[in-house]
Amino acid sequence: MAFNIGDQVPDLLGLDQEGKEVRLSDYPDKKIVLYFYPKDNTSGCTAQACSLRDGYSELRAAGYEIIGVSRDSAKSHVNFRTKYDLPFRLIADTDVQLNELFGTWIEKSMYGRKYMGTERTTFVINAQHEIERIIRGKEVSTKDHAQQILGA
Repeated sequence: MAFNIGDQVPDLLGLDQEGKEVRLSDYPDKKIVLYFYPKDNTSGCTAQACSLRDGYSELRAAGYEIIGVSRDSAKSHVNFRTKYDLPFRLIADTDVQLNELFGTWIEKSMYGRKYMGTERTTFVINAQHEIERIIRGKEVSTKDHAQQILGA
């Protein structure tokens, strides 16, 4: 399955780095930036997370809340958040169910080898839990992601 603009997103998203449920209803009257990324502590993913960290105050002032998703473990997320002082929650999608639901679990290819992995994708979800914007793949500017979201 894959979500498109206008689709309704389920309330329960998954479990965060502390094992707590992450629900859209935890953020009433907020737009949610739900961003899927391949792996903690890799160059592009770190640049993206740090851009969102650096723009966090501005994003929150504009009515957004940030939630990251990767298939890394909760322990990996705790270390990633601590190392880069990330102020937002990270969902540990170890069974890739959320990736599959959102259509971000895709076949990739590197050096001729095919494998399954996360397509870097950001979904902006409004307060009614509907997708209003999707930034996918190479459209995502990892180094300037906060400004990319704010500039829309």
